[in-house]
Amino acid sequence: MCYSNSSTSKNIDLSKKYGKKIPAGMDETPIYFASGFSFPTWRIVTQEDTLQSMNWGLIPSWFKEHDFKEIASMTLNARAETAGEKASFKHLVNRQMCIVPSNGFFEWQTIGKEKIPYFIYPTHGNILSMAGLFDQWHDPLTGILKKTFTILTCPANELMAEIHNYKKRMPVLLKPEQEMDWLQGKLDLDILQNPVDSTFIKAHEVNRKLVASKNQNSLEVQLPFKNDLFEQGSLF
Repeated sequence: MCYSNSSTSKNIDLSKKYGKKIPAGMDETPIYFASGFSFPTWRIVTQEDTLQSMNWGLIPSWFKEHDFKEIASMTLNARAETAGEKASFKHLVNRQMCIVPSNGFFEWQTIGKEKIPYFIYPTHGNILSMAGLFDQWHDPLTGILKKTFTILTCPANELMAEIHNYKKRMPVLLKPEQEMDWLQGKLDLDILQNPVDSTFIKAHEVNRKLVASKNQNSLEVQLPFKNDLFEQGSLF
């Protein structure tokens, strides 16, 4: 799955990569570590001419309650294998696709009772394009329109299966030549069930004490960390 992510690119870098305009006042404060369960605001790419701001944790347009947190916490991710069948997502497939730009995401390896965090990032360049779906929801009490998104996941490739060795999942990472096709609804969900090759990404262990601290949103959280408690296997 993908519940922890980062977004540290400048707006101009996202604008150049995706060919989108930058809306006035768009925040570009670096996010070195964000938990999806805090429903952070993210810069998102759609078919619109400009970059969009949305919250992580999809709230379906048909949701009638005011307290959205419970449903949003269950829609941080959507499985590529079943998104076309689930009530929260099926009305969005081939209609409201998006790209979630990421500079790297975090996943945990299980060794006995220990959870070892890793930072996974692109081998080339510094932006990963995660496939997502988005929706728009009107708060029934305030009338405020809220745009939200989910990140699609697929079975893990070889590298990610070694890291995320419990559930063996990973976010759907789009190759550059797939990005426009995805936004235009020309990519089948079946295709997205096949993960990118392990050479597409790199990974290193990070400091789990820092990940769990109040200072987790800092550059240091992404830096390599040597853990003397365990032998590092074939990841290195």
